[in-house]
Amino acid sequence: MATWLMWMTIGVPWLGALLVWRLGDERPNAQHHAAAVFSLLAGGTALALLPFVGETAVSRIPVGGVFGDFTLVADGLGVFLAIVATVVGSLAVIFSGAYMHGAAQLGRYYALVLLFIGAMAGLVLAGGFLLLFFFWEITALCSYALISFHNDDPKAVSGGVKALIMTQVGGVGLLGLALLAYGYLSSYEINTFLAQAHTLPAAVLSIAAFGALAAAAAKSAQVPFQTWLPDAMEAPSPVSALIHAATMVNAGVYLLARLYPAFAAVPGWKTAVLTVGLLSALLAAFMALTAHDLKRALAYSTVSQLGYMVYAVGVGGVFASQFHLLSHAVFKALLFLSAGAVIHAVGTRDMRQMGGLGAMMPFVRAVFLAGALALAGLPLANGFFSKELVLEEGLHHGPLWAYVGMLLGAGLTALYTLRMVAMVFYGETAVTRRVHDASPRMQLPLGVLTFGSLTTWLLAGPFTRLLAQTLPYHALKEMTTLEMAVEILTAPATALALLVIGLGLSAWLLRHRLHRWQRPLHPLAQAAVQSFGFERINQQLTVGTKGAAAVLSRTQTGQLNWNVAAIVGALLLVLVVLSWIVGWLVG
Repeated sequence: MATWLMWMTIGVPWLGALLVWRLGDERPNAQHHAAAVFSLLAGGTALALLPFVGETAVSRIPVGGVFGDFTLVADGLGVFLAIVATVVGSLAVIFSGAYMHGAAQLGRYYALVLLFIGAMAGLVLAGGFLLLFFFWEITALCSYALISFHNDDPKAVSGGVKALIMTQVGGVGLLGLALLAYGYLSSYEINTFLAQAHTLPAAVLSIAAFGALAAAAAKSAQVPFQTWLPDAMEAPSPVSALIHAATMVNAGVYLLARLYPAFAAVPGWKTAVLTVGLLSALLAAFMALTAHDLKRALAYSTVSQLGYMVYAVGVGGVFASQFHLLSHAVFKALLFLSAGAVIHAVGTRDMRQMGGLGAMMPFVRAVFLAGALALAGLPLANGFFSKELVLEEGLHHGPLWAYVGMLLGAGLTALYTLRMVAMVFYGETAVTRRVHDASPRMQLPLGVLTFGSLTTWLLAGPFTRLLAQTLPYHALKEMTTLEMAVEILTAPATALALLVIGLGLSAWLLRHRLHRWQRPLHPLAQAAVQSFGFERINQQLTVGTKGAAAVLSRTQTGQLNWNVAAIVGALLLVLVVLSWIVGWLVG
């Protein structure tokens, strides 16, 4: 039964993608309904996997040769993320029914969204590196195509190309890891790698470990690759909520958490991981403070919150990392979809042209405030519990300097969150057009996500049990939700974190009185606007890749026979080179 459910979780949305495409754009209502039905079915099959969770492979397809076996594994970590991808995905699809009403090329839009949902489920359920790499690349392709959905907009096309190039760095790192695993262990199986990683030569294990870190940083938009995510905001808002907040950008964090037992002992690896997380959390928080585009501010916030998850892995808090991933997936999807409702109503993403929308959009204001509570890490919301768990792990198992930096990040998060809320929903309005609240089709997914933002912390106990019982190499400790809540609420560090968050909120409320302190910070603000120089580096990488592609395009003869011969010859050459490299490493 589990085998069928896993393949259905992947295959049902893919079947829906084909059906929506075949329906044709002349029947938009049928496309909306078909996409919603198939996405909900995928969410249902993922949830139905919960009773079958186990640590062993439950589906194996023998491929043979250097490809080994393709396996799907229904362990706690994979099933959990498959549920996140499909359930949040279904809510984004339902929201799209109203947001994309009247849009052209709906078949392409829904087909790509459903293809992505199935690929993301496959990515986290994959039991081997090669199959994981296959789904990893499909998600990158879907991300690129959806960012560039409005292909008559140069900014959208540029953002899509940039995202594709940046995330391909991650693809290279993951493929290298897969080849090393097969070369030394004769298997692509992830659990085999976790069990026998200690048998690899130290230098090879280090290469694999830092290759995995590079893959994760590129996919999850962490330093130094973080600048692709803000440019990805040219995609429709439901895509931003699904791919660039709740699912695909979590793939890098998932990879680090999955492989943590293999790399924890590699010299310098944990320090490098927590440093990447710390820098991403702080730099992105400063950039969110200077952003005027609502979606870009949320994108910087996503980079920052992903930094907290990466930091948690770096200090050994695998559960804290994944628990914050769950919280973030829910409240950030809520914030992005709420932002989409605002943008849909006012026709702009510039927060300076908003203001006072709370009175005109009371429902959207209420749900956005719920998401803001979670983002800022205030009590009652899920983000409070998961972020405090991350900080607790950092205090007890990480260096003090990094913990202080993450505390500063918590204060900055509260500051930019309140800034967004105030600029969009309060004060004098700059909107001249008639504004409407979210439609019923928008309100349904927003309401569900609001409920989740206030309640998913209650899943802490079952979640720890799910992971502890199915991840034997991670040595995780089970705890109940009550134990987790008592530990957080009674810890002195929680009071300190809330004090810092309170200072961040006060900094916005007292901004006029603190005006004289803003001038010394002006150079920092300017650096944040320029992405602290990383945009220039990433732009050079993008330009260089495009240049190399332009040179290679000259080999295009326009004659099919020669093109096929060149492709086959190039593939043979690559296989020979890779076989030689693997043989040299093993020998």
